[in-house]
Amino acid sequence: MTPSARRDGTPGHNPSSPTHPAEGDEAPHLGRDVDTFVPQPHRARQQHVTETDRAKEPQREVRLQKVLAGAGVASRRMSEKLISAGRVEVNGEVVTQMGLRIDPEVDVVRVDGVRIQVNEKMVYFVLNKPRGVHSTMHDELGRPSVGDLVDQKFTQGQGLFHVGRLDAATEGLLLLTNDGELANRLMHPSYEVTKTYMATVLGEADRKFIQKCKNGIQLDDGLAKADSVQIVDVWQGKSLIKITLHEGRKHIVRRMLKEAGYPVQALVRTKLHTVQLGEQKPGTIRALNRSELASLYKAVGL
Repeated sequence: MTPSARRDGTPGHNPSSPTHPAEGDEAPHLGRDVDTFVPQPHRARQQHVTETDRAKEPQREVRLQKVLAGAGVASRRMSEKLISAGRVEVNGEVVTQMGLRIDPEVDVVRVDGVRIQVNEKMVYFVLNKPRGVHSTMHDELGRPSVGDLVDQKFTQGQGLFHVGRLDAATEGLLLLTNDGELANRLMHPSYEVTKTYMATVLGEADRKFIQKCKNGIQLDDGLAKADSVQIVDVWQGKSLIKITLHEGRKHIVRRMLKEAGYPVQALVRTKLHTVQLGEQKPGTIRALNRSELASLYKAVGL
């Protein structure tokens, strides 16, 4: 993939009856200063916390303001002000009294309507998967795999796995986590989570190609449509294409472009919903920031 392509990319169970948040809605940035919060008037969605979940282990329960401070939302004193102002919710209920103890591994906490990850056992990373690496944590044939790239300090005792797949010939953004519920929803077609790719193809693409991708291309397993298509560059019989779609069928981008008459030479996934690869180098891993994680939660109704 050309440097210009990288830069352009910068700017278990199936859930039932899902609801779809508006695509592209940005979660407010949560800083350490209480005054930087952007209030959200809507109430949080009711969480599915069972009675079994509510049978807390006392030794795990921590005061709410301490949990907020530990999550980097604000200092403990500022967290107390947030609680007093009615801006904090636990399992969908507004909390205003001091002293509430919660279980960070079970309870769902929101500040100004934005979900905060307070379970320290949950981890979320973005890997820039290099070309030639297989999307598996362990390859029985001994081929290079995602697991080979992940440092043991991230995976030991955490059950880390990849969300979805990229074929060996495709590079780019791959989400790694041990949050099974989030992973399942991100992969479920009902939530229509978008993915953006940069493709170097043979042939000089034109406006007819763009319209064809938007109208839909008939494949062996049904019609495939792109949410958006952009011709980034054309040179010497090749084109650089930016394509966004929410489909997750196997090799969907390669098959679409080939059927349209533009076989793929190189393919990079640069974006998953609002999480971008940016200038992250192949083979490197970074942690999701709070706003990225909140945006993913919102996209799948968590």
